[in-house]
Amino acid sequence: MLSLFLAAPALLVGPARLASPSRVLGAGRTAALRMDEGEEGLEIVMDAEERMAKSVASMQDKLMTLRVGRASPSMLDRVEVDYYDVPTPLKSLGSITVSGSNQLVISLYDQSCIGDVEKALTMSDLGMTPNSDGKVIRLNVPQLTEERRKELAKSAKAFGEDGKTAIRNIRRDAIDKVKKLQKDGMGEDESENLQIDIQDILKKAEADVEKAVKQREEDIMTI
Repeated sequence: MLSLFLAAPALLVGPARLASPSRVLGAGRTAALRMDEGEEGLEIVMDAEERMAKSVASMQDKLMTLRVGRASPSMLDRVEVDYYDVPTPLKSLGSITVSGSNQLVISLYDQSCIGDVEKALTMSDLGMTPNSDGKVIRLNVPQLTEERRKELAKSAKAFGEDGKTAIRNIRRDAIDKVKKLQKDGMGEDESENLQIDIQDILKKAEADVEKAVKQREEDIMTI
């Protein structure tokens, strides 16, 4: 039975990302798949691998919006504004800068939407009250209390669970495709090997999710 040699976890929180999906199986494993599991099987495995990596990266981006320490524009990445009846990321509607160490300043390209932005900020889970002078919006970032840190840690866990659900759905879809190939004539051993490969990729992705969540929880709870 073929075995899958996964690369060591390459998780980095911040600007760096996970190792590219093409590296997870490794060149030798890819060659083995091409020879022993057929082109269609290879495509299913590699597609699942790439989609899982993207899901983990998306989950990492969400973790980075949870506030740790000083004010940062990335804190507002998840805020969406109802802009002319279209949900629009706040960061695409203006520039967000840091004033001092605990204030965010939002300068909008279209000042007619200031009210909509204020509403979106108030309804978000940021726990900050927007202040507007009619031209810019200011957000004073309060010091994190122990209770707030615990709330943010729970949010990190929730992001992790969402990430796991996403990659498990990808695993399910990939295995369904393999089973369809088996119905269309693929050998049972070949189908079983492909399903093992997909499960191994899932395990690595789950480990990456757990490591990212744990690291973010530690950052949040560190005073």
